[in-house]
Amino acid sequence: MDQMNTTPDPQDHAEIAALISGLFRALDDRHFEEGWADAYFTDDLHVTTPVGEADGAEAIRLAQEAVGRFAATLHISSDILVHTAPDARTADVRWNAHMTHVHRDTTLRARGAGANPLFTVGGVYEGRLRRTERGWRFSGMAVRAVWTTGEPPVGKARDVDADQQSY
Repeated sequence: MDQMNTTPDPQDHAEIAALISGLFRALDDRHFEEGWADAYFTDDLHVTTPVGEADGAEAIRLAQEAVGRFAATLHISSDILVHTAPDARTADVRWNAHMTHVHRDTTLRARGAGANPLFTVGGVYEGRLRRTERGWRFSGMAVRAVWTTGEPPVGKARDVDADQQSY
């Protein structure tokens, strides 16, 4: 997509910004009821993160697992830049994010006294979107950590005690 509009329709920009905010809210609130991801992603989604790449349903499962490693998370987005294709059917978006993750008590106990309860990340997201009959949806997304503080997570959500799972 060589020819992207640097001044997208304000309505498209607003809808894409709302999609990003909604996705971050769903992750933080852990609203993972059946079909939750349909509001944000296309079926052919491709995701790239610092811990790997995944497609479709596997990408959704990994997102749920990633936030499930923590007692709580808070994702904040800013500086959303949208570039739409001339046909306004696809768009590229880039935004900054500050992501705070609160380790579970079991993680802190394993790390010993004085362990930092927070793992924070400053990162950059890039996404490819497609306009569908239900509105804009991500068909591709990549996140790159620019900086981190604290200890990254250990294990996977499924390794955590079942009674501590949030979803």
